Amino acid sequence: MRITRVLSTALLLAGLAATPAMADSSPSASPSDDNSAPTQAGTSFRTATELDQGQQATASGSTGDYLYWSFAADAGQRPTVKATVKLPDTHAGETWQLDVYDGLRRRQACQYGASTRTAAQDATSLDLACTLRTVRAWSETWANDPLPGTYYVRLTVVDLQSSDLGLPVSTEVRVDSKDIGGSAAVDGSLAQPLTPGIAAKSASDDDSSSSTSAALSSIEPDGGWSSGWWSDRWVWTGVGGVLAALAGIGGYALTRGSGRPRRVPPPGM
Repeated sequence: MRITRVLSTALLLAGLAATPAMADSSPSASPSDDNSAPTQAGTSFRTATELDQGQQATASGSTGDYLYWSFAADAGQRPTVKATVKLPDTHAGETWQLDVYDGLRRRQACQYGASTRTAAQDATSLDLACTLRTVRAWSETWANDPLPGTYYVRLTVVDLQSSDLGLPVSTEVRVDSKDIGGSAAVDGSLAQPLTPGIAAKSASDDDSSSSTSAALSSIEPDGGWSSGWWSDRWVWTGVGGVLAALAGIGGYALTRGSGRPRRVPPPGM
């Protein structure tokens, strides 16, 4: 009976500890209002259009243009960038490429996904995707690990015939992230997120005229940047210590027996 109570307590604690971990595995970006989604793209890193995770951004352009967006990614997230290119009715075979850069403008490798694809002559659209590695809270200076901060998305055609140059196209871009949780946590954190990006801000002097000025990007995840030290790894460490203590108590209760054997005479006889 005593062993049964010990095992029941251990299972209960393990179930309670699994609750935050299950919550961490859900997507961290919630769908945003489509009315606030961007409808145009920048033409360089400095003019990249800010995009919130969960938004469906659209933009029109021409084959040969470089289209740029920027979004924020925090530690513990694994961003996935998806892009759809709607091609003109008549075109030759052409190859499109989706690139993702971090706040230092280092190109990040895709963990999986087709970031470069070739459209056939009769294709009406083309889908691209790139899933990055999990964003780390801290990394060595020589490493190329993804770090918290601003990320840039660049979409462009890399191979086409000269007759197709300048044909109109429309694009759709969406960024979502999966929260990996404590399994990807590291000891340490950055002093500040990597957000050197500059976005184009529209400032209206009066009702009849408007101007565009450059300003430091203020994009950040919902709820602000994480502190970098807390993760559900602390919960599992505490639960592991409690389970180890319960296992020790259970082992002792199992091996100590019921007391002195009946046939052994007491001392002094």
